[in-house]
Amino acid sequence: MDWKPSSTYSPLRSPGSPLSPTFGNMSREISYKLRNRIPSQMRRTFPLYILSIIIFILVLKSQVFPSRPSTSPVMKRTSFQKIPFSPQSTGTFPKKIWQTWKVDPFHFEPRDFDTAKTWTTKNPNHRYEVLTGGNNMLYVEDRYDPNGFINRPDIVEFYRSVTTTIVKADLLRYMVMYADGGVYADIDVEALKSVDRFIPARYSAEEIDMVIGIEIDQPEFKDHPILAQKSMSFCPWTVMCKPGLPVMWQFLEDIMAWLNDVADAQNVCSVGEVKLDFDEVIIGTGPSAFTNAILEDMNNSAEAKKITWEKKFAAGQGHSGSGNHNARGTLVKHHYHASNWPSKHPRFKHPAYGECVKKWDEDVEVFKGLSREEQKKIFEEKSRLPW
Repeated sequence: MDWKPSSTYSPLRSPGSPLSPTFGNMSREISYKLRNRIPSQMRRTFPLYILSIIIFILVLKSQVFPSRPSTSPVMKRTSFQKIPFSPQSTGTFPKKIWQTWKVDPFHFEPRDFDTAKTWTTKNPNHRYEVLTGGNNMLYVEDRYDPNGFINRPDIVEFYRSVTTTIVKADLLRYMVMYADGGVYADIDVEALKSVDRFIPARYSAEEIDMVIGIEIDQPEFKDHPILAQKSMSFCPWTVMCKPGLPVMWQFLEDIMAWLNDVADAQNVCSVGEVKLDFDEVIIGTGPSAFTNAILEDMNNSAEAKKITWEKKFAAGQGHSGSGNHNARGTLVKHHYHASNWPSKHPRFKHPAYGECVKKWDEDVEVFKGLSREEQKKIFEEKSRLPW
């Protein structure tokens, strides 16, 4: 039986495709009613109306039901931009302990692991974090870039540009203490007492912004040609402070200005090309610079307070009346194996004489008056010694 196509066609089917008579009649009726009720111009623009409604719904949904934030380990906190921000309103020191080193704790050498673990052992109620050569830049960006806590991209770029390892390490500790606060300790510093003991019971933590120790107190060498800058200083290798302290902010600004001045003086294009000797580091970012920043802030304070010199951190120094590490009040012990301070200090570089500063000065003067033959003889004698 031959099939003859119906004269009724659906607007949704192509000519020649089979369609049941019932469906065709319904389609024709709907099409007829729509044509009578909807103007032809509106029918032609009907898809645009539908698309507009869909777009409106999507926009509305994104505003009322925002998407969940990224779960990336480094999240940008745009709502915390402060330039700069003030210390925590609670008046307490954050329960955080910070250290910095080349590698993470899983790859510490035994000596570093032994000293580092004393901080968690003595302070189980504190958070402990190590910033390394691999993640230090992530921390700086998270805290100091425009989407971080502090909107100072110039500090981020400055830190990225610095290539001198010890300067970079000094900068990082000061940046951490400003942004987060808590306790910073060099990797070779051993905790002998809990951080809770850092503030004597007779003082209120709410009234104190920073706890620092005295590294050396020998003002008799203030005019010494080598030791002048190191004769009186606080120690930056163990510091406890509240976040957002103006003195730490100003110190960061001073370091940036100093290193840029050095770059200009050396006629180099950037701070990354600057060459520094040991004394320049001490004066620019080390103990001497840290001490000058603290003293300047105290001298600028409107409220005069009594300053006492209690040897708590720098015990076992062999000078300044610091006592030994077994003293009841000693809080920490600095092993110095990370910085190699004794071997780098200029007073140890003389080929013939040792550590005692007064004797060193006397012997050097005598040495200068000797003939070349006598000096050579002393060199030969000292070179045969096991040390």
